[in-house]
Amino acid sequence: MKPPLTEEQIMIRDMIREFARSEIEPVAQEYNERGEYPKEIISRLGRLGLFGMMVPESYGGSAAGAVSYSLALQEIAYSCASIAVTLSVTNLTAEPIMKFGSDDQKRKFLFPLASGEHVGAFALTEPEAGSDPSSLITTAVKKGRSYIINGSKQFITNGGYAGLFIVIARTSSGRNGLSAFLVPSGTRGLRIGKEEKKMGLWASNTVGVYFEDCEIPAENLLGAPGMGLGIALNALDSGRIGIASQAVGMIGACLHEALAYARERKQFGKAIIRHQAVAHMIADCAVDYEAAGLLTWSAASLKDAGAPFSREASIAKLFSSEALIRCAYRALQIFGGYGYIREQKIERIYRDARVTTIYEGTSEIQRMVIARETEREA
Repeated sequence: MKPPLTEEQIMIRDMIREFARSEIEPVAQEYNERGEYPKEIISRLGRLGLFGMMVPESYGGSAAGAVSYSLALQEIAYSCASIAVTLSVTNLTAEPIMKFGSDDQKRKFLFPLASGEHVGAFALTEPEAGSDPSSLITTAVKKGRSYIINGSKQFITNGGYAGLFIVIARTSSGRNGLSAFLVPSGTRGLRIGKEEKKMGLWASNTVGVYFEDCEIPAENLLGAPGMGLGIALNALDSGRIGIASQAVGMIGACLHEALAYARERKQFGKAIIRHQAVAHMIADCAVDYEAAGLLTWSAASLKDAGAPFSREASIAKLFSSEALIRCAYRALQIFGGYGYIREQKIERIYRDARVTTIYEGTSEIQRMVIARETEREA
């Protein structure tokens, strides 16, 4: 079964697919080998409108919707997961502003994000606070008409190139003592740490971010004081659809690479796809691809309909990310020794895949969310 897509959604998918295969695919390996942030491609994606797909037209976006955005991410991730996550995190930054921001904040910050002039960064994780955001210790203290932020954040995607950070910081004690702040790059007291050397996603920028008496105007508070945890969790629900979409695109790449190689490679007098062990691995990848795509489409469709989608987003993220790990393993196994060579795309996918079960909430956190929401609905 294929998801029932509208003509507009099919048009968007096909347009991004053509761009990804012709413009990203030929250079993705080179960017990743050099560990280079792909500025030019990011800029072109901005001109195509991909950073504003969830932003209303009145603030510079296209309001294309969650399903169209998911399809676009899948096509980008098929060719380069690093570029897909750069796009995903910028949309993750824009959505809370759209939902919780004042009119002035929307006018000031959404236009540069939607156009791709700025990429965004979501500064939530800290050295001692990952899966439990209520344990954050970065502080924001009100001082006159300003807030003074002190603390540090870790593993911040896009941090070295971001034009805007959403920072979750503590304004009072307790679980409801977190607030969200809009911090433009270049703000005095905001310092970017060294770039992390990661297992995968070598063309994606990941850094530590440090706040040392970082002063921002009080009007940069997003929402009301104490709303920070709710804003973060709301953003993560949407972000999980993004990571599920990334995983679906990468599963598609695994399947394509493995199938092409299995047709070409001959052992014992016939193409290896004619051997049952390999054929079964191809079949299992096809099943995972179809299931992951449908679960992700289901979550995105609920979001477009304005219905609750937290449980479905976690289901899609959990299944798709873990299916990707399985499919990357199978595909590399089909390639055998050739798949272990750096010049092969499957070697890059195998490394890039691992983090999808970790960021935007680990698989263990997804299971907790799914169990909680299932119990509540029952």
